[in-house]
Amino acid sequence: MKLLKLKDTQETAKFHKAPFRLKHALADHELFSLSRLVELAKSLPRDHIEYSSGKVDIDQRPEDIPKIDLPADQVIRQIEHCDAWMVIKGVEADPDYRRLLHAFLNEVVEAAGPGTEAFSDLKGFIFVSSAGSTTPFHVDAEENILVQIKGDKFVHIFDNEDRSLVSEEAMEISPSKHRNQHYDASFEARAKIFAMKAGYAVHIPYLWPHWVRTGGEYTISMAMTWKTPAVLRANKLRLMNGTLRHFNLPQSAPGVSPVADAAKVFAHDAARCIIDPIRKSETARRILRGAIYGRDANYYYGKDGKPKQA
Repeated sequence: MKLLKLKDTQETAKFHKAPFRLKHALADHELFSLSRLVELAKSLPRDHIEYSSGKVDIDQRPEDIPKIDLPADQVIRQIEHCDAWMVIKGVEADPDYRRLLHAFLNEVVEAAGPGTEAFSDLKGFIFVSSAGSTTPFHVDAEENILVQIKGDKFVHIFDNEDRSLVSEEAMEISPSKHRNQHYDASFEARAKIFAMKAGYAVHIPYLWPHWVRTGGEYTISMAMTWKTPAVLRANKLRLMNGTLRHFNLPQSAPGVSPVADAAKVFAHDAARCIIDPIRKSETARRILRGAIYGRDANYYYGKDGKPKQA
């Protein structure tokens, strides 16, 4: 059975270039039942799960986001009435979700055609949100197809190639930086709004700003994400720039100095060779984030900054 449904080649030509809506066949898939999502949340490390109140503003300041003092599995069980927003990250760690993610994105490769740039680093993020929830204005550092499984979502997407909405500095990557970006009501005139029901999906290209609101019932959706070689390199540069800025060493944007960019990519890869073997445990990841980037790097834990079991 085909998982991805595209109307014509005009849609496929937009991959990596512009947002567009498409259809899928996952709305009734057993992996997205609340009981299966509870099982998934309980099986993953706590730093793979982020949740808070869904009653926030489009330009919500990260430090003012209301927290929910419940374990993750209870948030999922009570999602119909607990006014919550949750994302379960890295679901490809579970073999069932990994198979589904790869099957879906294999169809993306086929649909995008032979001229499409190769991609890797396939990841899945499942969103579980109460009715009337808002995901504030932000950017994602990967290519993304947001697949709507249950309920209604309205995705407001903005073209930011001119960086007039989100600056290059704001797009730098750092574990100490929350993804939320500054938003002004005047931006909305530039939004393209995609109304999403179960069975629909929307492609959101790399770093295109967007915010999301849910309809009158709880929703479930999954972001199927990947990175092209160009995105992988750009993210290395933005992570190095964000890290250096954290230590008061601001840098030029990617592309300004090819020599400096090459040095940063080399430094990034060398550092990852040392750090990645250490990061396999949740405790080590938490300590490393805190040691390098400070307490804010572990913002997605509970109110007291400590892990809460699912």
